[in-house]
Amino acid sequence: MDEEAKRPVFGNRFLSETDNVFQHNAWDNVEWTKEQETEARKITQGHSCEPLPEDEKDNLLNDASSNWDKFYEKHNNKFFKDRHWLFTEFPELLSITSKSASSVDDTAECSHNDDEGHAPCSNKSDGLHFPGSSKQSCVLEIGCGAGNTIFPLLQVNTSNELFVYGCDYSSTAVDIIKSHRDFDDSRCHVFAHDITSDAKFPFPEQSLDIIVMIFVLSALEFDKMKAAVHRIVQLLKPGGKLLFRDYGRYDMAQLRFKKNRCLSENFYTRGDGTLVYFFTQDEVRDIFTSAGLVENQNIVDRRLQVNRARQLKMYRVWVQAKYVKPL
Repeated sequence: MDEEAKRPVFGNRFLSETDNVFQHNAWDNVEWTKEQETEARKITQGHSCEPLPEDEKDNLLNDASSNWDKFYEKHNNKFFKDRHWLFTEFPELLSITSKSASSVDDTAECSHNDDEGHAPCSNKSDGLHFPGSSKQSCVLEIGCGAGNTIFPLLQVNTSNELFVYGCDYSSTAVDIIKSHRDFDDSRCHVFAHDITSDAKFPFPEQSLDIIVMIFVLSALEFDKMKAAVHRIVQLLKPGGKLLFRDYGRYDMAQLRFKKNRCLSENFYTRGDGTLVYFFTQDEVRDIFTSAGLVENQNIVDRRLQVNRARQLKMYRVWVQAKYVKPL
């Protein structure tokens, strides 16, 4: 595991003296002034007042998958870095094969019993055969992209009992993963899938221990998010977890959008045609609890990143959350 993987968990580096701002590359829990908040709100309101024309909006929504295909055709696996930081923020991905995903949390436990009253839920005894059906612990990453979560996970968690699924809107992204030198179909299965559709998954309901959603739900229209989440929650075993991280309201990326990039309130198109929504904590809570999940974590990761060479300050806002499927 490299140095990035060893970085402190969010919330451990605080800026107490403004003169020290360029001492490190990033600071946690940086409080915004009322002026900053007011200015950010003013900027986003301006975006909504000058939205993208309706015909262009419709074209973007209809071409969403093809625009992601074009993105991966252009960048292949060179755009995003491997997410080794996941193991500090989401240690459940490392412990899943040493104990059941549900046992990490006190609010949920396995619904099957052994002689001692507890046993990990497994796909082995259900009599069905599908990719990963013989494995003890299964993880699904939604929006797997070029494998920047999948490959670090399989590299760090080498247990033979772990099986990882990955799905993405883009079939091009799926092909990139399959062509990767480290791809192993005995440990991983990837497939193209639109979670807003009724298309079937290649495994049954209640077969997953963990679902990972990292900067993916934001690519959907807000009105479609609840139905999509409700659909994927059915895939979790009782006691299973959903791990979430995505863009927060007033993130630097939102404030930098120009005129005629706004499709609807807090929902934008980038220059390459891909789409992005910026969340509040309350919106995240409503989406996942409406699907029957129990909240375990919901925090705003509000960071100040700096470019020390150019003396620039960049205010990032992300929402990180963990939800559990009750018995």
